[in-house]
Amino acid sequence: MTCPMRPISSGAEHCPYDYIKIYDGKDASYPIIGTFCGMGKFPYSIIGTSEDLFVEFVSSPAGPLLNTGFHFNVGNWPGHVETAGSRNSTCDWLLTTDDLSRSGDSEGIFLSVAHWYPPHTSCTYLIQGQPDQVVRLYFPSFRINRIESPIAVFDGDCGESLTLYDASWPDDSRIIKTFCDTFSRAMEKHDFVSTGNALFVRFESKTGSYSGSSLYYWAHYDFFNNTKFGVAVPNTACDEEFSSWRTISGYLRSPLNTLVYKRTEINGYLSCRYSFITDRRLFARVILTITNINFKEHPPNTGGCEECWEGKQDKLVVWEPAITNSSKTPTTASTGGQCMCKNNNILTGKSRPIATIISSTENLNLELLVDSTHAASSYFKHPAPLFEAKYEFVHSPLCGPAVIPASTEGELHFPHYEALGYTEPPRSIRCIWEIRVNRDRDIWLHFDKVRFTSTDCQDGRLEVYLPSRPDHPFFSLCGHNVSHKDIPPLTSLDLTPSSVSGYATSPSVKIQFVGTTTPARAAFKIAWTELFHLPRNPDGTLMTSRLTEGGVTSLPEGDCEFLCPGESGLCIPYSLVCNGVVNCPVTSSRYNESLETGDEALDTCNSRVEPEEINWVMISLGASGGALLALVSLFLVCRCCCCCCGCNKRHDDDEDY
Repeated sequence: MTCPMRPISSGAEHCPYDYIKIYDGKDASYPIIGTFCGMGKFPYSIIGTSEDLFVEFVSSPAGPLLNTGFHFNVGNWPGHVETAGSRNSTCDWLLTTDDLSRSGDSEGIFLSVAHWYPPHTSCTYLIQGQPDQVVRLYFPSFRINRIESPIAVFDGDCGESLTLYDASWPDDSRIIKTFCDTFSRAMEKHDFVSTGNALFVRFESKTGSYSGSSLYYWAHYDFFNNTKFGVAVPNTACDEEFSSWRTISGYLRSPLNTLVYKRTEINGYLSCRYSFITDRRLFARVILTITNINFKEHPPNTGGCEECWEGKQDKLVVWEPAITNSSKTPTTASTGGQCMCKNNNILTGKSRPIATIISSTENLNLELLVDSTHAASSYFKHPAPLFEAKYEFVHSPLCGPAVIPASTEGELHFPHYEALGYTEPPRSIRCIWEIRVNRDRDIWLHFDKVRFTSTDCQDGRLEVYLPSRPDHPFFSLCGHNVSHKDIPPLTSLDLTPSSVSGYATSPSVKIQFVGTTTPARAAFKIAWTELFHLPRNPDGTLMTSRLTEGGVTSLPEGDCEFLCPGESGLCIPYSLVCNGVVNCPVTSSRYNESLETGDEALDTCNSRVEPEEINWVMISLGASGGALLALVSLFLVCRCCCCCCGCNKRHDDDEDY
């Protein structure tokens, strides 16, 4: 039987004679799908919403006239895959993280409408995650066909459409993509990712259909933890910023959202940059501690880190933009960065930080670089962190200058009392001073007026770190051993940075003070003197003198003008002798010897003859002043004489008259 297509409503006015009615259910009490009769084309197929269809045939009172009736075939059609969510009406769904967790599946599924639906049908899917999650939606299978069995006629474009919104409601300003039956291209296995914790999907049909949607799709969705440990940088996938005015310390790791490893990069690396920013008025340094590196073992990660810069290993790069003079990632060690690609703790079995970087400026960058050729296969939905780290902003204004330029002598005072005028003393403090030293010079540190808040080292301690061994303090001083503050001179070899000791290229020594109580109660002064090495003879003895042209012996030329006591061969410039400060190293074992023969010894200072320097400027000023005074005196004398002569003349005239 061939019949024209008719609306779903009763067909009495269109079908006054023979007709059939199809109901979406077990009997005539269910909704009518359609009434069909007469001429035209019967729908290719009619699919109900459940396992039952009810068909009613009504004949004309006149009986059959021309045709022989009707026939149809009945078959099964696959139903919907069970969707982990709740349905508000016929096809409006709420799909949440909790629903998916209760189902025990890692991904949720929903299908296109595969049964009849009336014109102007709208089916929605709200995919709702937790506050710190994002939603991913992709289509393993997607086909776009023409509308084969429409209920209503529509001649325009987009008779049926599927729209994805980056929102929790159909916000037209947040449309990600719209698929139409007339001009769109299907996008299979493409990730549509929300920026927030919700994704809204709406299917609309202006025509309706007897046999399902012309947009046939199989949709998968899942949720990803998008928690940021810092502040997300706009228009980036995983860059974060950590500023001292938000928090002064914290934890960070590789992205929790492993979707970032599916990105396509043209330079061969997927990167996530973490920037640490402060202001010198708040803090002067950043301490970054890498506690764990856990890259997967695969070529080229299976090798060592000898070619960390040039190789294709997954790596971490740390650098200071102020030192490299660029915000771009350095590519060689000569630019002042540090490259890491292995967790050495796994090899050694020791549990300690992989690296501790102390910045010398207010900005520090950490960048995660992953080879894009294996990033998705290795790390997508890989829960373990690729790296873990801690950071802390230190060296507040109470500490004073963080970097002290090289000088022959100097002093360091804590606290920096000028800062107390504009900042409140914190309850805990960490200061790190870098004392620069001239090349090929030793340095002697001497502590004076050291006062801690208590005898407990947790309340305050002073530590000296050398570039040659930056992991452990060379010298430590706190309340219970404050009387033992003698420290031997540090040689130029101790002060030379190693290849992995940081960014400083000049010799230096770092001094750290850590206090956990009110730091205003702690105070100290640290003085230092640069020392010079006396050359040695070929037999190893000190070259204590040389023969001058006049036959007089003296110390070698240069800054080594006064030989300090002992056999160390250390000496100081003559300008530091008898200046009121002991500049030659003094230890408790030879304290008396140092006082008797050192740079402040009484005999040394009494016998010291300083050459008188002629100050021609002062002589010229004195001569000029004397000449001027003589002229003034001569003028006054002459004036006085003239006055005397005039008086005598007037007196004589008076006598004549």
